[in-house]
Amino acid sequence: MAFASLKLHASLQRGLKDLGFTRPTPIQMDAIPPALEGRDLLACAQTGSGKTLAFLLPILNHLMDQKRGVTRALVLTPTRELAAQIVEDMNEVSTHTPLTAAAVYGGVGMGPQEHAFRTGVDVLVACPGRLLDHFRQPYAKLEHLEYLVLDEADRMLDMGFLPDIKRVLRHLPPRKQTLFFSATMPTPIAALAHELLKSPATINLERKAAPAQGITQAVYPVPQELKGELLLALLSRGDMKEALVFTRTKHRANRLAEFLSKRGISTERIHGNRSQQQRTKALEGFKDGTYRVLVATDIAARGIDVTALGHVVNFDVPNVPEDYIHRVGRTARAELTGEAYTFVSADEEAELRAIEKAISRRLQRVTLPDFDYHAKAAAKLEIPLAERIAAIRAKKAEDRARAAAKLARRDGTQAGQGARSAPSARSAPRGGASHAGGARPASSGTAARRGEDSPYASPGQVDPRSRSGPRRRRGGGGNGPRRGPHA
Repeated sequence: MAFASLKLHASLQRGLKDLGFTRPTPIQMDAIPPALEGRDLLACAQTGSGKTLAFLLPILNHLMDQKRGVTRALVLTPTRELAAQIVEDMNEVSTHTPLTAAAVYGGVGMGPQEHAFRTGVDVLVACPGRLLDHFRQPYAKLEHLEYLVLDEADRMLDMGFLPDIKRVLRHLPPRKQTLFFSATMPTPIAALAHELLKSPATINLERKAAPAQGITQAVYPVPQELKGELLLALLSRGDMKEALVFTRTKHRANRLAEFLSKRGISTERIHGNRSQQQRTKALEGFKDGTYRVLVATDIAARGIDVTALGHVVNFDVPNVPEDYIHRVGRTARAELTGEAYTFVSADEEAELRAIEKAISRRLQRVTLPDFDYHAKAAAKLEIPLAERIAAIRAKKAEDRARAAAKLARRDGTQAGQGARSAPSARSAPRGGASHAGGARPASSGTAARRGEDSPYASPGQVDPRSRSGPRRRRGGGGNGPRRGPHA
């Protein structure tokens, strides 16, 4: 079947031809016809299957004859990168149409997004959290909305967005059509789909999640501390022109990017602690070849779409099989081919077995010739978890001991000062002759003003901050009249 047989608008057909798309992928063949008929859609679609055009093309086709200036379609996505990618895909395929789109996500200013609401772009592609921020403002009204798409619904569930999605839905008017796409169909997602959809056309609901057919998968057993050296060796052989590398944590992403950069491999990283500007710049640099390697955490596993990406490397084995499927799905997109390598240390074998069980196949084990698997690592990319916990506990114990010692010293100092000042207060004679130098002790009111910590609280000393200084006696009488202050 060719795209020409799908009865799409001529301007969209022209855009597809410019992009070199001549025939639809399986998910597009199954989804586009019922969506063009106006039916709701519930589809399970794997990463890299072409599902973005499967929901964009029918919506754009419906919008071609609509009046401009109001937003009629909303696409909800879990990540910023995916939102930006969908807008980019739409702009490319609709280049010969007047249709407009805008992305709405956090990490950037709200001004341009507000402008998109006020001018009424045809399609909004939004992350739920930032969309709710806009809904608090009077300009963010979508009363003309007709089409709703939930893309990567299971990922939004994983990221805790389900309550936000339900809050978003309360802001939306009744719709003509809802399209629901998810790689898997867990119970909460199935319940949400049942709530939203009316007699939907269903696609691949019984399909088991698995990587795309064009991906060559391999496992490299390697000690944890030598993973960086193994990746460097693979890159140095020249077989990998570029690679998207996934790590378990943001810290490891930073350290790995630094490790490769110092060894002459142009590398950038992308994760949740990076600003949106940094993330966008890193992704664009990877796409245009400025960076040979992009190191990422799972936040980017759904949203990075690089044409003909040849290699994906799981530097760390993902904790759940679904993340493995979505990671390796960054390659072999749109029925192309690619390779996915997974580095497995001894303590990650259990996670690997779970992945193999989920995809119903044992992955090939590979060793790199001439690589020293017994070498001593130059430096650790990350301190092991047990060592980090032990260091944190030791630091807390040290802090507690320091605080206890400080409290003991303070209590001892106060007790000593109290012992020295108490006898002088009890034995102070009423006459002034017995005081050294004729000085009278400070009055009780002065002592109270000075406080217990005054350095002048010992017998025979006078607080210079007090107005009562040393007094001279007239003659030898201890209780005779005193001279005035100007004597």
